[in-house]
Amino acid sequence: MADDLVQDCVERALNKHHLYDASRPLRAWLYAILRNIHVSQWRKASAGGVQKPLDEMADFEGAVQPEQEQNLSLATIAGALDLLPLQQREVLVLVALEEVSYKEAAEITGVPLGTVMSRLSRARETLRGILEQRGVSVLRVVK
Repeated sequence: MADDLVQDCVERALNKHHLYDASRPLRAWLYAILRNIHVSQWRKASAGGVQKPLDEMADFEGAVQPEQEQNLSLATIAGALDLLPLQQREVLVLVALEEVSYKEAAEITGVPLGTVMSRLSRARETLRGILEQRGVSVLRVVK
């Protein structure tokens, strides 16, 4: 699905190259296209009715749960990320994982810079709270 999403993004960017403003960062423009395609596909899928989570679709025989502490921590953080509201998760992933600037994140999501900073702050605090409830102390506050 991710490969298809990227392919759709590249196709749309090539077809709409005349709309690109060279004074803006190309990466932010491409992320905005990628985000818009993803949101459109998500809305179409949501309108289709109830969907089953991937884990419930098939019983993976012989699957082994990860025993490494790092994998468990990553799974715990990924599960906590899934609990964040979509707008907070989106900004957190863009800034923390994709390493885009706040300004680029604002352009990608189509919201003011202050809103990006506010959502990021709330996302970090909510994520920290979720992980603390689960007994995980992997994040620290740096001031």
